[in-house]
Amino acid sequence: MLAPKRQKYRKQFRGVFRRIAVKGDKLNFGGFGLKAVEAGWIKDKEIEACRVILARATRKTGKYWIRIFSDKPYTKKPPEVTMGAGKGDVAYFVASVTPGRVLFEVDGLPDYEAENVLKSISYKISVKTKIVKK
Repeated sequence: MLAPKRQKYRKQFRGVFRRIAVKGDKLNFGGFGLKAVEAGWIKDKEIEACRVILARATRKTGKYWIRIFSDKPYTKKPPEVTMGAGKGDVAYFVASVTPGRVLFEVDGLPDYEAENVLKSISYKISVKTKIVKK
């Protein structure tokens, strides 16, 4: 799974989604991309599942880019633990996404195939997305 090599602090606050994406909102590498429509957290397992689909689809021809990285630790307390015993342990990492952020890009595939691949990826992600074309 995607996780940072080093961190300054082991646990983070949850934070607030305040605005639309200012950086990473345009296609920079590929001809087709998947753009987030709503704010949310994308788990490292979801990104890995999408990476597997992209790698299989672009094996012979084509190239893909992952434009997000899961660098925010998500903590979780074990079941049946009472309140007031501190913050839980890090369960997994998430990527914080705001509306307008390009998540994945694909190039070198036919148009219909690129759209099918991005559509199948959108089913794996917990955030509403749309397919954008250069």
